Amino acid sequence: MVKFTHTLPAAAALAVMVGFTCMQPAVAAQSKRGDSLLIKRVQEEKAMNLPKRGMTMAQVERHYGAPVRKLAPRGGDTKLHPLINRWEYSKFIVYFEHSHVIHSVLNTPAGNNTHPARAS
Repeated sequence: MVKFTHTLPAAAALAVMVGFTCMQPAVAAQSKRGDSLLIKRVQEEKAMNLPKRGMTMAQVERHYGAPVRKLAPRGGDTKLHPLINRWEYSKFIVYFEHSHVIHSVLNTPAGNNTHPARAS
């Protein structure tokens, strides 16, 4: 067990508290901007005609055409980690569990999915 033999001087503790208090509005403003971006993105996704959960790979390809790229599948090693396939279209990415859609997302710079092949 580590024992501290010195305590933080009261002036230093007060300076830390004042700095933290001044920083909170900036953090709150960042949070509001981030929330606004997320809300805007969700609204855009709802307005678009993205593949719906439960569609098969054949239905997606028939309705939306061939994807720009079919990324290498991931998982599939156990029942807890099912096989996940990702298809990249110019404006969105479709995630499949085995052969059925589980999620579709916009391919926008706001997310971490602008270059999904790099995450492979």
